[in-house]
Amino acid sequence: MNEASGDPELVIVDAPPCTNNALRGATRQLGILYDEAFAPTGLKATQLLLMWRITTLADADGPTMQALSGAMTVGISALTHALRPLVRDGLVTLRPDAHDRRVKRATLTTLGRVRLNEGAVLWSVANRRVEALLGPASAQTLRSLADEITSEAFANSFRQGL
Repeated sequence: MNEASGDPELVIVDAPPCTNNALRGATRQLGILYDEAFAPTGLKATQLLLMWRITTLADADGPTMQALSGAMTVGISALTHALRPLVRDGLVTLRPDAHDRRVKRATLTTLGRVRLNEGAVLWSVANRRVEALLGPASAQTLRSLADEITSEAFANSFRQGL
């Protein structure tokens, strides 16, 4: 305890570099770079990913908000917030389920499909650039590690060790 201020003394722990901080920095940097790559579409990478998820989860009526939330690993309120500009700009429609009006389903509009297709071309270019800069083996290792870290098994093992 610092007698003059009453504050606790700072203890510096000799620890390895922080994995969380390194991954957050890498994620921010890639997010910025992909956002720049997608700028011609007027959309951010997260918006294009959300639109892509809508198409990949779609059945005849479009995915439910619950299905989208799970696929995006975000809460319903965050999903609703993310969808708001896409709905406002006429790229996505939300409508009640035919069998349960409490359930909302998302679908892309014609304009949304056009923008997603434009974004897919730009994504391909950006992704190839990342592969070229990291090298295919390192890029695959990075994706594999990210998949492992986002798995439920990893989260459960981590929590058990705390």
